[in-house]
Amino acid sequence: MENKAIIEKAVQELTAAAEELIGIAKPRQGQIFVLGCSTSEVLGNKIGTGGSSEGAVAMFKALKAVCDAHGLYLAVQCCEHLNRSLVVEAAAVERYNLEEVTVRPIAHAGGAMGTAAYENFAEPVMVTGVTAHLGLDIGQTLIGMHLKRVAVPVRLQYKKIGEAVLTAAKTRPPLVGGPRAHYEENRP
Repeated sequence: MENKAIIEKAVQELTAAAEELIGIAKPRQGQIFVLGCSTSEVLGNKIGTGGSSEGAVAMFKALKAVCDAHGLYLAVQCCEHLNRSLVVEAAAVERYNLEEVTVRPIAHAGGAMGTAAYENFAEPVMVTGVTAHLGLDIGQTLIGMHLKRVAVPVRLQYKKIGEAVLTAAKTRPPLVGGPRAHYEENRP
């Protein structure tokens, strides 16, 4: 399958997977959805070796539309060369008091997806980290450091986006107490 067809399919899979995760996690408006994505892996290449700017922009726009429709902030993780810092909208920085860093992602220092986010958010800001409420990891980019305690894996219909392994997570508050503790049944 040529890259354009893989990207079109990946956009559809990403949109469906994000909607499914949101349906399961039931986040409240204003919460953070984190994305880690290797477009190299989506295209069937080793992470960091053959990304796609075109694919990143298409996938970013699709996920941003889903997050906007549900009132969620999108945070896009950059690669290890930027210490997995993230691109967010300025409004998320204000709401969550996030720590800003000075850097601009590019394809080989931040990754194609981080660059796409930076170039397509209305007011992009780079931050050191977030404590997201749910997220998707496409291509084993290791988003766990950006999830709230307690991360809970979510099994979705899609196991891959393109050729990349897909991992989904939601979070819940820690259960504290012990044998005498009682918990609300409708908690996430």
